[in-house]
Amino acid sequence: MCCVETGSEYGDLSRHIRVHAREKPHLCHMCDKAFSKCGDLNRHMRVHTGEKPHKCHMCDKAFSESGSLNTHMRVHMGEKPHKCHMCDKAFSKSGDLNRHMRVHTGEKPHRCHMCDKVFSESGSLNTHMRVHMGDKSHKCHMCDKAFCKSGDLNRHIRVHTGEKPHKCHMCEKAFSKCGDLNRHMRVHTGEKPHRCHKPYKCSLCNKSFSRSNDLQRHSRDVHNNIRPYHCPYCGKTFETNSDLKCHCDRRHCQTYSCRHCVECFARRDQLEKHLLKSHNEGT
Repeated sequence: MCCVETGSEYGDLSRHIRVHAREKPHLCHMCDKAFSKCGDLNRHMRVHTGEKPHKCHMCDKAFSESGSLNTHMRVHMGEKPHKCHMCDKAFSKSGDLNRHMRVHTGEKPHRCHMCDKVFSESGSLNTHMRVHMGDKSHKCHMCDKAFCKSGDLNRHIRVHTGEKPHKCHMCEKAFSKCGDLNRHMRVHTGEKPHRCHKPYKCSLCNKSFSRSNDLQRHSRDVHNNIRPYHCPYCGKTFETNSDLKCHCDRRHCQTYSCRHCVECFARRDQLEKHLLKSHNEGT
Protein backbone atom coordinates (compact mmCIF):
# COMPACT_ATOMS: atom_id res chain seq x y z
CA MET A 1 0.00 0.00 0.00
CA CYS A 2 1.39 3.47 -0.90
CA CYS A 3 0.35 7.15 -0.92
CA VAL A 4 1.12 10.22 -3.03
CA GLU A 5 3.20 12.03 -0.35
CA THR A 6 6.54 13.39 -1.67
CA GLY A 7 9.45 15.22 -0.03
CA SER A 8 12.16 17.53 -1.31
CA GLU A 9 14.76 15.70 0.72
CA TYR A 10 15.36 12.09 1.58
CA GLY A 11 14.93 12.85 5.32
CA ASP A 12 11.41 14.15 4.72
CA LEU A 13 10.44 10.90 3.04
CA SER A 14 12.08 8.84 5.80
CA ARG A 15 10.09 10.67 8.47
CA HIS A 16 6.89 10.21 6.49
CA ILE A 17 7.49 6.47 6.11
CA ARG A 18 7.25 6.19 9.94
CA VAL A 19 3.57 7.13 9.68
CA HIS A 20 2.88 3.96 7.69
CA ALA A 21 5.27 1.83 9.72
CA ARG A 22 3.89 3.26 12.98
CA GLU A 23 7.47 3.75 14.10
CA LYS A 24 7.86 6.20 17.00
CA PRO A 25 11.55 6.57 17.85
CA HIS A 26 11.23 9.85 19.78
CA LEU A 27 10.43 8.96 23.39
CA CYS A 28 9.40 11.32 26.17
CA HIS A 29 11.62 10.77 29.23
CA MET A 30 8.93 12.13 31.56
CA CYS A 31 6.01 9.90 30.55
CA ASP A 32 5.36 6.87 28.35
CA LYS A 33 4.40 8.74 25.19
CA ALA A 34 6.32 8.37 21.92
CA PHE A 35 6.26 10.24 18.61
CA SER A 36 7.26 9.67 15.01
CA LYS A 37 8.62 13.22 14.61
CA CYS A 38 11.09 15.17 16.73
CA GLY A 39 8.97 18.32 16.41
CA ASP A 40 5.96 16.52 17.87
CA LEU A 41 8.04 15.47 20.87
CA ASN A 42 9.28 19.05 21.35
CA ARG A 43 5.70 20.35 21.36
CA HIS A 44 4.65 17.59 23.76
CA MET A 45 7.43 18.51 26.22
CA ARG A 46 5.70 21.85 26.78
CA VAL A 47 2.98 19.91 28.61
CA HIS A 48 5.57 19.01 31.24
CA THR A 49 7.57 22.25 31.26
CA GLY A 50 4.58 24.60 31.00
CA GLU A 51 6.40 26.58 28.29
CA LYS A 52 4.14 28.82 26.19
CA PRO A 53 6.31 30.57 23.61
CA HIS A 54 3.48 31.81 21.38
CA LYS A 55 2.24 35.09 22.89
CA CYS A 56 -0.72 37.17 21.82
CA HIS A 57 0.31 40.78 21.01
CA MET A 58 -3.20 42.09 21.83
CA CYS A 59 -3.62 40.62 25.34
CA ASP A 60 -1.50 38.81 27.93
CA LYS A 61 -2.43 35.28 26.90
CA ALA A 62 0.21 32.77 25.76
CA PHE A 63 -0.01 29.34 24.14
CA SER A 64 2.15 26.27 23.78
CA GLU A 65 1.30 25.84 20.08
CA SER A 66 1.08 28.32 17.21
CA GLY A 67 -2.23 26.82 16.08
CA SER A 68 -3.80 27.63 19.45
CA LEU A 69 -2.59 31.23 19.12
CA ASN A 70 -4.08 31.50 15.62
CA THR A 71 -7.42 30.24 16.90
CA HIS A 72 -7.27 32.69 19.82
CA MET A 73 -6.66 35.65 17.48
CA ARG A 74 -10.14 35.13 16.04
CA VAL A 75 -11.54 36.36 19.37
CA HIS A 76 -9.86 39.74 18.80
CA MET A 77 -10.66 39.88 15.09
CA GLY A 78 -14.29 38.85 15.61
CA GLU A 79 -13.80 36.03 13.12
CA LYS A 80 -16.23 33.13 13.56
CA PRO A 81 -15.77 30.69 10.69
CA HIS A 82 -17.48 27.74 12.39
CA LYS A 83 -21.21 28.17 11.75
CA CYS A 84 -24.07 26.07 13.12
CA HIS A 85 -26.28 24.69 10.33
CA MET A 86 -29.27 24.41 12.67
CA CYS A 87 -29.38 28.00 13.99
CA ASP A 88 -27.68 31.34 13.33
CA LYS A 89 -24.88 30.97 15.87
CA ALA A 90 -21.22 30.97 14.85
CA PHE A 91 -18.00 30.25 16.76
CA SER A 92 -14.31 31.04 16.51
CA LYS A 93 -13.33 27.47 17.51
CA SER A 94 -14.48 24.16 16.06
CA GLY A 95 -14.60 22.68 19.58
CA ASP A 96 -17.05 25.37 20.66
CA LEU A 97 -19.26 24.52 17.69
CA ASN A 98 -19.13 20.81 18.55
CA ARG A 99 -20.20 21.54 22.14
CA HIS A 100 -22.96 23.85 20.91
CA MET A 101 -24.35 21.14 18.61
CA ARG A 102 -25.23 19.11 21.71
CA VAL A 103 -27.89 21.74 22.44
CA HIS A 104 -29.67 20.60 19.28
CA THR A 105 -28.88 16.88 19.46
CA GLY A 106 -29.34 16.47 23.23
CA GLU A 107 -26.10 14.47 23.37
CA LYS A 108 -24.58 14.18 26.84
CA PRO A 109 -21.41 12.08 26.51
CA HIS A 110 -19.92 12.85 29.92
CA ARG A 111 -21.35 10.43 32.49
CA CYS A 112 -20.85 10.48 36.25
CA HIS A 113 -19.52 7.11 37.47
CA MET A 114 -21.04 7.65 40.93
CA CYS A 115 -24.64 8.35 39.90
CA ASP A 116 -26.71 8.27 36.72
CA LYS A 117 -26.32 11.94 35.75
CA VAL A 118 -24.92 12.86 32.34
CA PHE A 119 -23.60 16.16 31.01
CA SER A 120 -22.94 17.75 27.64
CA GLU A 121 -19.60 19.26 28.73
CA SER A 122 -16.68 17.84 30.70
CA GLY A 123 -16.47 21.01 32.79
CA SER A 124 -20.04 20.50 33.98
CA LEU A 125 -19.17 16.92 34.98
CA ASN A 126 -16.08 18.12 36.88
CA THR A 127 -18.20 20.65 38.76
CA HIS A 128 -20.81 17.99 39.52
CA MET A 129 -18.16 15.64 40.95
CA ARG A 130 -17.57 18.15 43.76
CA VAL A 131 -21.01 17.24 45.10
CA HIS A 132 -19.87 13.63 45.61
CA MET A 133 -16.42 14.59 46.90
CA GLY A 134 -17.82 17.20 49.30
CA ASP A 135 -15.53 19.81 47.77
CA LYS A 136 -16.83 23.29 48.55
CA SER A 137 -13.90 25.48 47.63
CA HIS A 138 -15.94 28.62 46.95
CA LYS A 139 -16.32 30.21 50.39
CA CYS A 140 -18.34 33.28 51.31
CA HIS A 141 -16.18 35.93 52.99
CA MET A 142 -19.23 37.41 54.75
CA CYS A 143 -20.56 34.25 56.44
CA ASP A 144 -19.54 30.63 56.95
CA LYS A 145 -21.29 29.21 53.89
CA ALA A 146 -19.36 27.44 51.11
CA PHE A 147 -20.37 26.20 47.67
CA CYS A 148 -19.28 23.72 45.02
CA LYS A 149 -19.79 26.18 42.15
CA SER A 150 -18.59 29.75 41.76
CA GLY A 151 -21.96 30.69 40.26
CA ASP A 152 -23.74 29.51 43.41
CA LEU A 153 -21.41 31.64 45.52
CA ASN A 154 -22.02 34.70 43.32
CA ARG A 155 -25.78 34.28 43.69
CA HIS A 156 -25.43 33.82 47.45
CA ILE A 157 -23.37 37.02 47.81
CA ARG A 158 -26.43 38.97 46.64
CA VAL A 159 -28.13 37.98 49.91
CA HIS A 160 -25.54 40.14 51.69
CA THR A 161 -25.25 42.94 49.13
CA GLY A 162 -28.94 43.15 48.23
CA GLU A 163 -28.03 43.27 44.56
CA LYS A 164 -30.89 42.47 42.19
CA PRO A 165 -29.51 42.48 38.64
CA HIS A 166 -32.44 40.68 37.00
CA LYS A 167 -34.98 43.39 36.18
CA CYS A 168 -38.47 42.97 34.78
CA HIS A 169 -38.94 45.00 31.58
CA MET A 170 -42.70 45.19 32.15
CA CYS A 171 -42.76 46.59 35.70
CA GLU A 172 -40.39 47.99 38.32
CA LYS A 173 -39.59 44.73 40.08
CA ALA A 174 -36.07 43.30 40.22
CA PHE A 175 -34.72 39.98 41.47
CA SER A 176 -31.44 38.53 42.69
CA LYS A 177 -31.94 35.27 40.74
CA CYS A 178 -32.77 34.71 37.09
CA GLY A 179 -35.19 31.92 38.02
CA ASP A 180 -37.17 34.28 40.24
CA LEU A 181 -37.51 36.72 37.35
CA ASN A 182 -38.71 33.94 35.03
CA ARG A 183 -41.37 32.91 37.55
CA HIS A 184 -42.42 36.53 37.99
CA MET A 185 -42.83 37.02 34.22
CA ARG A 186 -45.71 34.51 34.30
CA VAL A 187 -47.71 37.15 36.15
CA HIS A 188 -47.54 39.28 33.01
CA THR A 189 -47.78 36.52 30.41
CA GLY A 190 -50.39 34.41 32.20
CA GLU A 191 -48.31 31.31 31.51
CA LYS A 192 -49.12 28.30 33.69
CA PRO A 193 -46.56 25.61 32.79
CA HIS A 194 -47.08 23.39 35.84
CA ARG A 195 -50.05 21.19 35.14
CA CYS A 196 -51.43 18.83 37.76
CA HIS A 197 -50.99 15.22 36.67
CA LYS A 198 -54.34 13.40 36.97
CA PRO A 199 -53.94 9.88 35.57
CA TYR A 200 -57.09 8.39 37.14
CA LYS A 201 -60.03 9.06 34.79
CA CYS A 202 -63.69 8.33 35.43
CA SER A 203 -65.19 6.02 32.78
CA LEU A 204 -68.63 7.59 33.17
CA CYS A 205 -67.78 11.30 32.89
CA ASN A 206 -64.83 13.46 31.83
CA LYS A 207 -63.42 14.05 35.32
CA SER A 208 -59.92 12.92 36.27
CA PHE A 209 -58.12 12.66 39.58
CA SER A 210 -54.56 12.64 40.89
CA ARG A 211 -55.24 9.79 43.35
CA SER A 212 -57.04 6.48 42.91
CA ASN A 213 -59.02 6.83 46.16
CA ASP A 214 -60.37 10.19 44.93
CA LEU A 215 -61.67 8.44 41.82
CA GLN A 216 -63.28 5.70 43.92
CA ARG A 217 -64.95 8.27 46.15
CA HIS A 218 -66.20 10.17 43.10
CA SER A 219 -67.66 7.02 41.52
CA ARG A 220 -69.36 6.02 44.76
CA ASP A 221 -70.77 9.43 45.62
CA VAL A 222 -71.74 10.75 42.20
CA HIS A 223 -72.57 7.71 40.10
CA ASN A 224 -73.66 5.07 42.67
CA ASN A 225 -74.92 7.14 45.61
CA ILE A 226 -73.57 4.50 48.01
CA ARG A 227 -73.40 5.50 51.68
CA PRO A 228 -71.34 2.74 53.31
CA TYR A 229 -70.52 4.52 56.60
CA HIS A 230 -73.14 3.88 59.32
CA CYS A 231 -73.47 5.78 62.59
CA PRO A 232 -73.32 3.30 65.50
CA TYR A 233 -75.52 5.58 67.63
CA CYS A 234 -78.46 6.51 65.39
CA GLY A 235 -78.03 4.38 62.26
CA LYS A 236 -77.65 7.32 59.85
CA THR A 237 -75.49 6.64 56.77
CA PHE A 238 -72.79 8.75 55.14
CA GLU A 239 -70.79 8.83 51.91
CA THR A 240 -67.38 9.30 53.54
CA ASN A 241 -65.76 8.33 56.81
CA SER A 242 -64.91 11.97 57.51
CA ASP A 243 -68.60 12.90 57.21
CA LEU A 244 -69.45 10.16 59.71
CA LYS A 245 -66.86 11.38 62.20
CA CYS A 246 -68.11 14.95 61.86
CA HIS A 247 -71.65 13.75 62.51
CA CYS A 248 -70.67 11.81 65.61
CA ASP A 249 -68.75 14.75 67.04
CA ARG A 250 -71.67 17.11 66.56
CA ARG A 251 -74.62 14.90 67.41
CA HIS A 252 -73.28 12.29 69.80
CA CYS A 253 -70.48 14.05 71.64
CA GLN A 254 -72.23 13.29 75.01
CA THR A 255 -72.13 9.58 75.88
CA TYR A 256 -73.62 7.48 78.68
CA SER A 257 -71.14 4.96 80.09
CA CYS A 258 -71.98 1.72 81.84
CA ARG A 259 -70.56 1.57 85.38
CA HIS A 260 -70.23 -2.20 85.16
CA CYS A 261 -68.37 -2.55 81.82
CA VAL A 262 -66.72 -0.51 79.05
CA GLU A 263 -69.87 -0.06 76.96
CA CYS A 264 -71.10 3.49 76.26
CA PHE A 265 -74.22 4.84 74.58
CA ALA A 266 -75.42 8.02 72.89
CA ARG A 267 -78.79 8.06 74.65
CA ARG A 268 -79.85 7.39 78.25
CA ASP A 269 -82.60 4.95 77.22
CA GLN A 270 -80.00 2.85 75.40
CA LEU A 271 -77.91 2.67 78.56
CA GLU A 272 -80.97 1.67 80.61
CA LYS A 273 -81.79 -1.16 78.19
CA HIS A 274 -78.21 -2.36 78.41
CA LEU A 275 -78.21 -2.33 82.22
CA LEU A 276 -81.43 -4.33 82.29
CA LYS A 277 -80.35 -6.88 79.73
CA SER A 278 -76.68 -7.38 80.62
CA HIS A 279 -76.50 -6.60 84.32
CA ASN A 280 -80.06 -7.27 85.47
CA GLU A 281 -80.29 -3.75 86.86
CA GLY A 282 -83.44 -1.63 86.82
CA THR A 283 -86.13 -4.27 87.32
